[in-house]
Amino acid sequence: MSPAPIFQHPLAYLLGLQGVALMRAYAGDYDRDFTLARLAEVRALLDRADQLGDGVVVPPLPTDDGYGTWAPSYDGDNPFFAMDESQLLPILDALAPGVAADVACGTGRYTAHLAARGFDVRGFDTSPGMLEIARVKVPAADFGLAEMARLPIADHSVDIVVNTLALSHVEDLAPAFAEAARVLRPGGHLLVSDVRGYFLGSRRTPLLGQNELGPGYIPGWAHPTGEYLRAALAAGLVVRDCQELVAPVVDRPEDEIPVPPTPGEPASIWDLHPWAPVAARAVRDDRVCLITWNFVRE
Repeated sequence: MSPAPIFQHPLAYLLGLQGVALMRAYAGDYDRDFTLARLAEVRALLDRADQLGDGVVVPPLPTDDGYGTWAPSYDGDNPFFAMDESQLLPILDALAPGVAADVACGTGRYTAHLAARGFDVRGFDTSPGMLEIARVKVPAADFGLAEMARLPIADHSVDIVVNTLALSHVEDLAPAFAEAARVLRPGGHLLVSDVRGYFLGSRRTPLLGQNELGPGYIPGWAHPTGEYLRAALAAGLVVRDCQELVAPVVDRPEDEIPVPPTPGEPASIWDLHPWAPVAARAVRDDRVCLITWNFVRE
């Protein structure tokens, strides 16, 4: 089934932040003053609702379109890069160089890490724009267009498969894990990192993007830990390591002036946080936001 347009209202997001913060307070994470302040902030937000607009219908974007537009700036500041590298690079350092596949390689971040460690690397992605940058970044690697569940690689011919920050874009994990197991040699490793989603309580994690037709969202799904495990075990992969990493604290001033959203355009959740900074910190900071895995093919 094709993804459908979604309706996003800035006020709904902000009240959702307050609701999660209040639920945490109700469970004992915060005190009476915090609770009363959040209730007062809810009233204030409702009083300022006209400044937040009427919401917009956001159409879905093909993943390769959204990432193609994002490609020129993708290698900018992203805290997830340092987080997953802190777990996965030491694993790479402990492995003997061999043949590697960087699946959903994007601009070649892990392709470069693998090549620097002596691996013979092939990188695959569905976005020509991302691959264009990857080819310049890692000229020694071989790149091609391919989906993560349909790799142009022979059975049992690869020593390591890397798939980072991409599995959230597939609803069913089983085909991607089965394909990784198919191309891995016995004893080969599958290294994974993935985001856990920003919209607590929802299986969906839409990512705002843009193509030549205008703004839209790249569909995404937040997978529970058990989904990765079941897909891996069914494919004949066993777990060597799993880490759930906590989001770093975002240092934003509490007195940051909130800016009304641009009429008719979807609002970035990060641009909305100054409207409810304390609730945003309670929801955003110190939560599990990234998972990493080290699987081995039996």
